[in-house]
Amino acid sequence: MKAIIIDDEIAAIENLQIMINKYCKNINIVATTQSADEGVLLINKENPDLIFLDIEMPHTNGFDLLKRFSNPTFSVIFTTAYNQYAIQAIKFSALDYLLKPIDVNELITAVSKVEEKSKVDDKRVDLLLKNIDTKTTKRLALPKDGGYSIIKVETIIRCEASDNYTTFYIKDKKPILVSRTLKEFENMLPKDNFLRVHQSHLINIDKVEEYYKTDGAYVLMEDGSTVSISRRKKEEFERLFF
Repeated sequence: MKAIIIDDEIAAIENLQIMINKYCKNINIVATTQSADEGVLLINKENPDLIFLDIEMPHTNGFDLLKRFSNPTFSVIFTTAYNQYAIQAIKFSALDYLLKPIDVNELITAVSKVEEKSKVDDKRVDLLLKNIDTKTTKRLALPKDGGYSIIKVETIIRCEASDNYTTFYIKDKKPILVSRTLKEFENMLPKDNFLRVHQSHLINIDKVEEYYKTDGAYVLMEDGSTVSISRRKKEEFERLFF
């Protein structure tokens, strides 16, 4: 599998190359560059299967580079120092990223995911770029039946946990079961709109229809479902409305 590394820090390139050569034997680094503009030229020349792409670079960042490819034929693994918004957008798009300094095990896992994919899913790249452009996450990619269900965040009514699985209840759609914990989605979804009201429940507060204090606090949601509110979350919930 041919790969290109694009990162403005030469030390980061060299360290990643060393790790790839040692732990990812199926990856052949055909080119590296510290410039996003040169990266575009190298991608067109080498036609790589995978690019390791830094986000924060001078003049042209990683997202701007991707915008130059309307239908990318390569997979992307982002490499980045801490940038909460960028990481959130990448997670929402179900793409992979490596947080600097790069952990070897995370590198191996990310590369393995790319190798297992039968084709490049450019819909996820397009979703990422749209979310980045608007500066607020509008859509979420949820793994489903070997592909992804792209849903509008505003249509999520609630999420319910069951061990390491989360069920999404979405307006005018069938529930979607995802093999990820509720905690992950609690961290990803905008806190201005979503509140963890119970160990098993994360709700969209814009979808609350009624609130009852009797028989233990609970809410009636837009879809007619009821959700219990734990004692320790009751005060936080009430502050949002009263």
